[in-house]
Amino acid sequence: MPHPPTVLCAGSPGQYVALRRVLTVATPRGRLGQWGEEHARWHLEGKGYTVSAMNYRCRWGEVDIAARRGFEVVFVEVKTRRGASFGTPQEAISKAKSQRLIATAQHYLEEEGLEQSDWRIDLVGVQSDGSGKLLSVDHLEHAVES
Repeated sequence: MPHPPTVLCAGSPGQYVALRRVLTVATPRGRLGQWGEEHARWHLEGKGYTVSAMNYRCRWGEVDIAARRGFEVVFVEVKTRRGASFGTPQEAISKAKSQRLIATAQHYLEEEGLEQSDWRIDLVGVQSDGSGKLLSVDHLEHAVES
């Protein structure tokens, strides 16, 4: 079976850094993740957030959703779970993942000229049953402290 494509991200000018391989939507896990991200996006937009980027990637990592609510920039990690066998979505953010999210968020802010903006990292947990029916969308603000 072929490997998913490697994502390239600009490093220094004229240089690209190969990141870890990413899941494509052709895999069941990739489709589940995309499904969850779409539900998270709809949930956030329904709460008044304006989504400015989906799946923002740089050499430090990836943020699933970058959004604005008023003057605050909100970075959102989406965790989608089918059933409870892998624990809750909130249990899936390790210290290393938190550090990558913070570094990626800071890179985004610099790239967009938003270094002086207030910002935070939230978590949206999307839960479905075994058949793919949406059970819940839970939004936890300030899930990762910067």
